[in-house]
Amino acid sequence: MKKALFIVVLILIIDQAVKIWIKTHMMMGEEIHVLGNWFIIHFTENPGMAFGMQIGGNYGKLLLSVFRIVAIVGIIYYLYLITRKKVSNGLIISLSLVLAGAIGNMIDSAFYGMIFSSSNYFEVARLFPEGGGYAPFLHGRVVDMLYFPIIQGTFPDWVPGWGGSEFIFFRPVFNIADSSITIGVLLMVIFQKQFFKK
Repeated sequence: MKKALFIVVLILIIDQAVKIWIKTHMMMGEEIHVLGNWFIIHFTENPGMAFGMQIGGNYGKLLLSVFRIVAIVGIIYYLYLITRKKVSNGLIISLSLVLAGAIGNMIDSAFYGMIFSSSNYFEVARLFPEGGGYAPFLHGRVVDMLYFPIIQGTFPDWVPGWGGSEFIFFRPVFNIADSSITIGVLLMVIFQKQFFKK
């Protein structure tokens, strides 16, 4: 359990430190080019799930938050069970990555609306503003900043439906918590035979 706890705490510290710095130092849409046009720190906020997907309205946001809480509790319980048995370290690491990412985004969703002023294109958000934050508990927006538009171009005219339109790979803007979830899930998919022998 110590290994899982270490991974979760480490990722949470990095994830939240980066998000808080972005939120308190950058305006919405502001960019820092790290590696030319291949890797950009681009500040945006996501009201819904990973990669900008969302369920409509306040009830959709609340439903998503409740789902996240249930998933987090389920993963914690499962991690507790498997760490008491002789299971693959890879499975523990993978689940810890997923858990860390889920908690990281849940923190944004649960608390950022209460402790930050709203980010916009004219001023940087303030931490603990007078009069309170921009949203109630469980209605905050998730901070995203990692953008990798590695390949940009135009679809050939002969491509059905998309011919002549521009494309960017990889278009979504995401965060460290999203990356942690994605890596954890990919590891479980790739190494499922070793992880789930029984």
